[in-house]
Amino acid sequence: MNRKFAPSQIFFHWVIFILVVLTYAVMELKGIAPKGSNLREWMKTLHYTFGVTILFLMLIRVVLKFAYKDPEIIPTPPRWQIRLAKATHGILYLMFISLPLLGGLSLYYGNVEWSFFSYPMPIAGLPNADVQHNLKELHELIADVGYFIVGIHAVGALFHHYIMLDNTLIRMMPGKKRYP
Repeated sequence: MNRKFAPSQIFFHWVIFILVVLTYAVMELKGIAPKGSNLREWMKTLHYTFGVTILFLMLIRVVLKFAYKDPEIIPTPPRWQIRLAKATHGILYLMFISLPLLGGLSLYYGNVEWSFFSYPMPIAGLPNADVQHNLKELHELIADVGYFIVGIHAVGALFHHYIMLDNTLIRMMPGKKRYP
């Protein structure tokens, strides 16, 4: 019986985690650069590029989620904790798929020109400021709620590791070591 997630699942989990941190950081820190400056534009482009990359990697994670069975949590937690964890994971998956889609559509309808790894992204023939504004507002709302959801996820993992003393956190840690 495998007591850890598949190496590919662990890899994508942590790469996406790093990209999420970077994506949030460049948007939160873009205010240090003056409006219209090259630095500010570069930070915005990084945000867009990281977001689209997260979208692609999340789609791979969805495939991996169905390809592999989750390793058992030992000792088995109460049923309500399992349900809460599944709900939180579902929200995280939806969030990190919908955020790049909403952000990308906002850029599309706002006729914002940008490149994804030097590949120019499409823009609408006719911009629609109302649609662009609504998509951006929804994107920002979900991103703000994301701080809370990611926090719940992290606190839950630490709670299981240090309080419940189970293998929840260990299952997603990189490395070959198997844990009892």
